[in-house]
Amino acid sequence: MPNRRRGEVALQLGDTRYTLCLTLGALAELEEAFGAQDLMALAERFGSGRVSSRDLLTLLSTALRGGGHAMSDADVANLPLHEGIEPVAAALADLLAVTFGGGEDRQTLLSASFGIERCAA
Repeated sequence: MPNRRRGEVALQLGDTRYTLCLTLGALAELEEAFGAQDLMALAERFGSGRVSSRDLLTLLSTALRGGGHAMSDADVANLPLHEGIEPVAAALADLLAVTFGGGEDRQTLLSASFGIERCAA
């Protein structure tokens, strides 16, 4: 069970439940991957509303590894998305909210970061 106080978020894909977490190492990996100079630049990137599928893959891969799953980017790219991209985007929005805080609610992050207007649950 994920511990939100430690910055963990759950993601259910098919029959498998994953834990996502942006550890300090994961955040450093994201800074390098996105060419961000610091955490503020990284937060601004995700709040810009311009996130590509490659960005989602990088964020998801890093968050899965931070959550303790030994998965390569290729492994993550091949995960089944039977319910579509929305559960992934929702989990990543929750993860960004618990990691960066700032008082933004989940719907605001979904809309700003991933272009999702409405999300059930």
